[in-house]
Amino acid sequence: MQLNKNHILSNDIKSKDISIGPLENMPEKVIQFGEGNFLRAFVDWQFNELNKQGLFNGRVVLVQPLEKGMVNTINEQDGLYTLLLRGIQQGKEIEKTEIITSVSRGLNPYEDWKGFLECAANPELRYMVSNTTEAGIAYSNLPFPEDACPSTFPAKAAAFLYERFKKFNGDANKGLIILACELIENNGSTLKKYILRHAEDWKLGKDFINWIENANYFCNTLVDRIVPGYPKDEIKEITEKLGYEDKVIVAAEIFHLWVIEGDEKIKDELPFAKAGLNVAWTNDLQKYRTLKVRILNGSHTTFTIPSFLAGNDTVRDSVNDEVIGKYLNEALFKEIIPVLNFPEEKKLEFAKEIFGRFRNPFIKHYLLSIALNSVSKFKVRVLPSLLEYQKANKRLPDALTFSLAALILFYKNKFSGEAKLRDYQLNDDDAVINYFKELSSITDARTAVAKVLSNKDFWDVDLNLVEGMTDKVTEYFTAICQSGVRESIIKLLKK
Repeated sequence: MQLNKNHILSNDIKSKDISIGPLENMPEKVIQFGEGNFLRAFVDWQFNELNKQGLFNGRVVLVQPLEKGMVNTINEQDGLYTLLLRGIQQGKEIEKTEIITSVSRGLNPYEDWKGFLECAANPELRYMVSNTTEAGIAYSNLPFPEDACPSTFPAKAAAFLYERFKKFNGDANKGLIILACELIENNGSTLKKYILRHAEDWKLGKDFINWIENANYFCNTLVDRIVPGYPKDEIKEITEKLGYEDKVIVAAEIFHLWVIEGDEKIKDELPFAKAGLNVAWTNDLQKYRTLKVRILNGSHTTFTIPSFLAGNDTVRDSVNDEVIGKYLNEALFKEIIPVLNFPEEKKLEFAKEIFGRFRNPFIKHYLLSIALNSVSKFKVRVLPSLLEYQKANKRLPDALTFSLAALILFYKNKFSGEAKLRDYQLNDDDAVINYFKELSSITDARTAVAKVLSNKDFWDVDLNLVEGMTDKVTEYFTAICQSGVRESIIKLLKK
């Protein structure tokens, strides 16, 4: 039987160790752009915790940000899904199973633009949450969406807020608290900038612009929880244990951290800390962000593609692999941490904690899942460390530069077959994939590498202008083509 409300109400749940969130009716207070694993295992889980403790009394409407997504399946289950939290705390293995009930429904605005806009007229609505990946908060000069869904998230958000502004005649009390969770610097501020730009482009009027500026709170946030997602390798055993089928079950580690840059008013409205959740409110998000993005996310992005091309499938496989593990150590402790402006003790403490989380025996975090949108991730997570190392040491960092060469080959190989690498499906923005398709006819390694490095849409700068970059990346690109990733890393580590 598939998980849904009737299944729960019939008390037909085998395991007595499953925690079930509140099922009574609650108003929809949150509109969330993103229905994927991370938000459901992180944000919606936290709203579920608030509801369990009687601190929120509200539900979340999920908006599918892309034409293809999961909302139909989520709606089949009445918004319900199972969350498996597993990890090690104080040396003990911990497993928790929860049925999350904080989601009311899902919407696909590409199929139901009118229904999406109708949410804007809900007087109970107070919060907007998003995680549309690093590539999601981007500006594109689009026409005002009269009756069809625009392609970008900021355009959708701008149209939604304009509809709300009109429905409530610019009432300052009907503005929203907006929590952007995308892993870019100043995520909330950047989203606000693009929404205001759409308002100008669409000539929506000064009153609307003032309402955006003064009635809405755009918060910069930082999120941290490793969420592998659907546990496909264990699903048969898990389904048997649960006694029901859940098509959108999600697995995550126990550790979580949400840092929100916002004033006391917002903090009082969202009593996460009172509920015992690891949520920090701050006036300065930057110090948290830099530490987390450079060490945790930077490490992930650095080793993901090289490790996959070397034959591994998960993060745990990677850190336990003798060669990849040494490569990760090289990148993290000799190249990333030394150029990170943060107290030494704090950097090392956080890095050691990260290794423990990577080795979580319960978590199967697939490398191909992490490889989603790798180009934009590399720019945000790894490139700053690479360039700062080069500036400080007058030479390029070997491990980080190798990662860039592997990334280029990973994307280009699907169209040219240089190294006869593993079979895999690229998962990125169409513009990125199409760009690499256009490179498929280039057989000279240096020409192909220089072309990619020159793409300012990818990196914001022409990386060929960085001293030694073209030569070094070409050297590693060629080495991988000739000897494979593993042998190339072994040679790199001997330097």
